[in-house]
Order: sequence, then C-alpha cells, then structure tokens
Amino acid sequence: LGLAVCAVSGAAFLYHDYCVIGAGPAGLQVAYFLQQARRDYIVFERSHAPGSFFALYPRHRKLISINKQYTGKSNSEFNLRHDWNSLLSHDRRLLFRRYSRDFFPHADTMVRYLEDFASLLELRVQYNTAIIHVTLERNGQAWNGHYFLLTDQDRKNYKCSSLLVATGTWVPNVVNFPGSEYVEGYETVSINPEDFAGQTVLILGRGNSAFETAENILGVTNFIHMVSRSRVRLSWATHYVGDLRAINNGLLDTYQLKSLDGLLEGDLEDLAIVKDKKGKLHITLRFYLENRNISAGIDSITLPQDELDNFATRAPYDRVIRCLGWKFDFSIYNRSLRMMPGKGSIKKYPQIKPNYESRGTRGLFVLGTASHSVDFRKSAGGFIHGFRYTTRAVHRLLENRHHGVPWPSTVYPITQLTNSIIKRVNEASGLYQMFSVLADIILLRENATAFEYLEEYPIGVLAELEMQTGRKAPNGLFVIIMEYGRNFSGADKDVFYYNRAVGEAQHAWQSNFLHPVIYYYKRLPTEREMKLRPPEWPLPRPDAIHHIVEDFLTDWTAPNAHILPLRRFLENCLSTDLRSFFAESCFLLAFTRQKLPPFCQQGYVRMQGLMGSEELRRHAVQAGLLQDYSLTDFSDDRPSDSHDRSRDQLLRDQVIPIRPLQHLVNAKDE
Repeated sequence: LGLAVCAVSGAAFLYHDYCVIGAGPAGLQVAYFLQQARRDYIVFERSHAPGSFFALYPRHRKLISINKQYTGKSNSEFNLRHDWNSLLSHDRRLLFRRYSRDFFPHADTMVRYLEDFASLLELRVQYNTAIIHVTLERNGQAWNGHYFLLTDQDRKNYKCSSLLVATGTWVPNVVNFPGSEYVEGYETVSINPEDFAGQTVLILGRGNSAFETAENILGVTNFIHMVSRSRVRLSWATHYVGDLRAINNGLLDTYQLKSLDGLLEGDLEDLAIVKDKKGKLHITLRFYLENRNISAGIDSITLPQDELDNFATRAPYDRVIRCLGWKFDFSIYNRSLRMMPGKGSIKKYPQIKPNYESRGTRGLFVLGTASHSVDFRKSAGGFIHGFRYTTRAVHRLLENRHHGVPWPSTVYPITQLTNSIIKRVNEASGLYQMFSVLADIILLRENATAFEYLEEYPIGVLAELEMQTGRKAPNGLFVIIMEYGRNFSGADKDVFYYNRAVGEAQHAWQSNFLHPVIYYYKRLPTEREMKLRPPEWPLPRPDAIHHIVEDFLTDWTAPNAHILPLRRFLENCLSTDLRSFFAESCFLLAFTRQKLPPFCQQGYVRMQGLMGSEELRRHAVQAGLLQDYSLTDFSDDRPSDSHDRSRDQLLRDQVIPIRPLQHLVNAKDE
C-alpha cells in the first residue's frame, strides 16, 4: 500500500488509516487481521523487536499460561481451548506447541514466537519508534470527525483515522510512604537466590509476581513475610487466571505448615520503614511518624512493638521488595483525547466501552491487557488466550463501521439449529475462553424457517447489534454463552465440597462448572434493559433460558442429557418440530398431518432426505423408529419374511395399513 504524506501547519505527517501502538501480542494480532483484510496500517514499537515486555517479564522467566500438547482431539479449534499462548492465524507453523513442549513455557520462547509471527506473516511493524505524544485534529471529513496525530522520539509525525492502542500495562505500581526509598522493585530486584541467603525478606503485594518472587528464594531465606491490603485469592477458587496460580503458591504451604513464612493483611499506605545503623529495615506505622523526623534516627521513633510487644512484624528485615503489578501509561495522551483511568479496582486501566472503544474519544480502541477493564476478574480478556478473540471482535466491528463489511455470518435451515449449537459449544475456543463476555448470536428469519449464525460477538453491546454488525434481528434471537454457576466462584468459596457437580439434566440450572447457557429473546434487548439487568447477570432477563448441564469431560454430546433437552427447549421457543425423519416417515406424515415438520418441508418435499437402505431400515426397526413390515401379514399370499415383496404389495394394492402408522413416525421422544 502506498504511503500518504500530508502537511499540517508546516509539519509533515505520514498518513495511515490505522495506527497501532505496541507490537506485543495484541498489536501483532490486530496487525494480522488488518493485513488479511488488506487495510492501510502501521504498528509502532519502541523496542528493536516485538514482545519487549516478555524480554524482561516475568523476571524468573516461567510463564503461567498453559501450553497443552495433547488433548486427545485433532480439532484445531477445540485444541485452542487449551493453548493459552498462540495467536490466531492461518499458518499452522505459528502454533505455540511447535515452539515449546513445556506445560509452562519459558518467557524467551514467547519472545522468539512473537518475532516469528511478525516476520513470517510480514506484518508492517516500525521498530525503534516510541510514540511520545498523541493528540487530535478536528476534521469533518475524517472517519470519526477527527484525525489522530502521533509524534515519536525523533519528532517525526504520523496521522491516522483510527488509533488502536496495544501497549499493555507496563508502568510499575508504586506506593509512596515514609521510607519507601528503601524498597526494591520487582522490575530490578536480583533473581539470583544466593543474593538472599540467610536474609529476612518482606514482600509487598499478593499477586503472582509477589509469589513468583517468594518461590524463587523460599529455600534460602530465614523467612519471608508478605503483606497486602487484600486476602490471597486462589485461581482455582475464583476461576480467574490472574489470581494466584498453584505453580507459585509454595509460600502458602510454608505458612500454613508452620515453617516461619507468613502472610499479613494491611493497607500499604499506612506503613512506614525506618532504617537502623546496621542497615536493618524496621516496619512501623505512618501515624507514629507524623510529628517525628525520620532522619533523626530510629532511637527517637516509636515502633509498634514499643506499645504491643508481640507486634507481628517486629523483627527487622534485610530487604523489602515491591511486587504490586503494573498500570497503563496515560502520559503520552493529550487532554483532548480524554483518556481517563477507571475507578476503584480498574483504575490501572483506561476507561473503555464494552466494544473496547475509549469512552472519551471515538475511533480510539484499546486492545490486549489494557482492555481488561471490560471483564476484570470475570474472564480472560487480560491474557493472550482471551484478548486474541476480543481483538478479532474489534476488527470485525471496524470492518463494518469503516468499510461496510458486515459481521461474518452463515445462514442455515432451521433444521440445523440444534446441530449448530451443539457443534459450537463443543468446539468453539472463543466462547470457552471469553466466557460471559463473547457470545454466539442466532438471528431468526421470518416464520423461523432459517437462521443466521454470528460467532463471538461482545455481549456488552448486544443492544447495538444491528448497528455494530450490519445484520438485522427483527424476528427474535438466541444468545449462546458459557457461564460458571452464579455462586460457585469466589476467594472465600470451597470449590471442592462434596456433591459440587450436577449430573442430571433437570437440575442443569444449578450447574457450577463452566457450561453452555442459551438465552432466547423475542426481540433485541434495549440499552435500558442492558443497564437494568440483574446483578451478576451477563444479559437482561430473557423470554426463555436453557442451561446445558455441566459435563465432567466438557463434552456436551450425550443424546439424553444434553441434546434432547436442548432440542425441546428450542422447539418450545419456536413452536415447531426440529426432529429429523426418514423419508418413509415424511411420506406418511404428508398424508396424516396438515403441516409437515421443517425437516420434511426442507428435505423430503424437495426430493431430499435419507432413503432407507436395508442397514438403516434394520437399525430403525431395532431402535423402535419404524414398524417391521416383514413381520406383518398384510396378505395371505405374501411370504412374511420378504421385506421387498411386502413393499411391492403395498404399492400394488395402493393400501396403507392404518394400525402401524403411529410406529412409522420417528418416535425418539416417546
């Protein structure tokens, strides 16, 4: 694609339709989709190679994203459910399992993988380009009413119609308190365990980086204390992969099994650190220092143990390490963009809408880890195995908005409704990874004769579906998502209690583990209904809802437990018969019913359908789906064991026996 150059106020701007800031996993993923669509784009990366974050982090170099080599399945879409590192592409060489066999891979492998992803796919990445300032230029001719103007470290200027921010969260979280200058940061602390031999260590933080640091030095320290304002949250209890993972939780063992290490809760901003003449670090509380000069020396400062002689952190520490995670870098954005931090627990992320667009500026989308405010602590949108799908969703939204390309969809006859849902809930990786966030949408055609299937649409903007996708929904819709049980997940939950699993279809609504849920709406929900939905519900109250019972193997193909209840639910919603029939059954129904089932209307009447071979006929008889005419004596001169002659006799005499009709109809449900 040609490069446009324009001049504004004497400054030259290199123009692209799309500018992407950051060549990490999210930046490369959106670059791939833009390139596949043949769009004009450029990716700016401040480092000399993609994935610079992984060149440093995690410090101890072991990723906690799983890389499952074997699943027992050859279906590539299903296998992505258990591959948390690969980006989406058409190139089978770029599956992460081809780069590492480790279940928890080395971070250097991720760097090499991202380098290959960018080079093999020939993505347009401009390295060694740090964007230091972003502002707006109002222009009524622009896609969004303005252009984005970017300036790099060399004062080169760029101009684009849409800005995609994929910089992640890389600015360390720092808490300032008296004595915080004595604290070492996770980003610079030594990773050599021998440097901590015989030392007493205090770690500030309670996430995976804190426990990763503790795990590295657990065997050489005197003891380790860990302090944070919140209690420890275990990922197996919360079902949130960003919480503490089992691979890092050795400190919990040594704490609970009385081996000196321990966890404490407290507000870090209330702390203070005082250094004595021997270089030891003493923990005190801020209010003890309010009227004291910290530089006057420890002898003149009141410590908590002076009043409470069993104060928990009365022992001095050799080192204090800060492991408090990261936050988004807001510094490069001009005030005109109104890039504001979120509130409360999501203040480290920029404010964005459920379609990942900035709340302050149209045309500015946030991708990757920095977009995690949409599903923080709810789903996997902050991690590669989640945002690879949300990035694809954003690209599809942009294709519709700027290029008139509707959201991809497939139209099927209504007879394929049950099969389509069963196939997707058993294979789809986007639904599985981004549970309660991305949904498959089924748009019904008039009279429910057919349906249109849209995959992995963000349910937060369900009310805007027609505008965002270019698809119409005048006749009702089904929404298919994956959910955990309402009260199953939480830091204080026991997820291993007896009878925790539901096995019977009639109790499917009480399922605890991840399972498919189908919502039926007679019309598209409104924006107001989305805002007033029940607490903890991903969607407004539907006209009907169906839970497919949880399955220990996550294999929802059991005829009685999974498929039959689903089909009956769909039939009740549509007031139709979704069963499949043999041609003989359709033939007889044409004579005995005023209205044929859709399967017969769309198949048999159009000279389509499954003709009964001898093997199929025998199977149908054994299953009770067809009457065995070979055992029925319709005429004295016909041998009872000749099926072909009995059929010929029926046709010759033009007589259809009345008694066996009810047995000819497919009777799976009876």
